[in-house]
Amino acid sequence: MQVVSRFRLFNFHLFSTFPQSTNLPYSLPKIPFSQNSYPKNPHFSIHAFTSKTFKSSATTSESAASILAKKVLFMAPGVEPEDITEDMILPGSNIVVGPYAGDSKIKEVEFVKSSNKPKDCPKDEKPEFAMLGRSNVGKSSLINALCKKKEVALTSKKPGKTQLINHFLVNKSWYIVDLPGYGFANASEAARMDWSSFTKGYFLNRDTLVSVLLLIDASVPPQKIDLDCANWLGRNKIPITFVFTKCDKMKGGKAKRPDENIRDFQELIRQNYQHPPAWIMTSSVSGLGRDELLLHMSQLRNYWNNE
Repeated sequence: MQVVSRFRLFNFHLFSTFPQSTNLPYSLPKIPFSQNSYPKNPHFSIHAFTSKTFKSSATTSESAASILAKKVLFMAPGVEPEDITEDMILPGSNIVVGPYAGDSKIKEVEFVKSSNKPKDCPKDEKPEFAMLGRSNVGKSSLINALCKKKEVALTSKKPGKTQLINHFLVNKSWYIVDLPGYGFANASEAARMDWSSFTKGYFLNRDTLVSVLLLIDASVPPQKIDLDCANWLGRNKIPITFVFTKCDKMKGGKAKRPDENIRDFQELIRQNYQHPPAWIMTSSVSGLGRDELLLHMSQLRNYWNNE
């Protein structure tokens, strides 16, 4: 598949308003980061929308579904806003399921190789999803949960364990790619520069990349480094799905719940995205969102294969 088709997939869903840039995430313009510096959107909800919600937003010139689709929903390929029904929205997400959704079961997983340069990655033209996130976000745990195997990806209590681009072949037809985590504070400056260089090269030159699954820790407030990474991907027209991890963790005291942190993160992202990227809540412990994420990946993959 040519890279132009990947950009078509990006443009079909996200319509980013970012200017073109090749800067790394860490040098992007500052984003207002005060917890109270962004407006609340009365139409925003992290829950699936009900038919009652559709009706309450209706106008004489535009259907309620169309209004909601433009404000908060991630439109799947082949779906028109006026055709959306409640059961088409995946629970715990803003993702609409469309006609490209298909068999999402993982039957077998095989580790293929580790690469320290993008040019060394597999060259068999199979579509792939890149897992990216801050160190200790639960990336390896999510990969193991998706595959229903405990040791597909190495898990460790020590952040920064993944140091290479790791390709796992799923059902002999597509790849999950485990990328090094970013933001590992104890890494040397040289190691962080090396990570930035080769990961940037992977994103900009990997024609078989269907989408980046950007993992965000929902148990903590929005982190600037995650916002910077999302903005850099947007500027470079890299398709993205926000995968919120650790949604089962409920902290005591005055700490916000995962759903509140997700809402805050989305409000900040909406300052730079004309239309909302896909997002979904997950938990590697409880299995929340596992099947829904795989179904979402199946529709993106099938659309990629058929374009």
